[in-house]
Amino acid sequence: MADEEEDSTNHLALGIALGSGFGVPLGLIFFDNVGLGIAIGTGMGVALGAGLQSQRPKKKDDDDAASP
Repeated sequence: MADEEEDSTNHLALGIALGSGFGVPLGLIFFDNVGLGIAIGTGMGVALGAGLQSQRPKKKDDDDAASP
């Protein structure tokens, strides 16, 4: 049963959400501009989330495989 569980974590969405959240205070502290902080935080979150997403092991799906 434990082998059948899927890893349902979407790292890209998580990176966007957390990057935006961390970008707000950083934008206020370093740039005195909330919008710039959100944009920089979101960009960093997308990069980090995409990197983590690509590190996940690929699973083989038996339903998609066509037998000749």
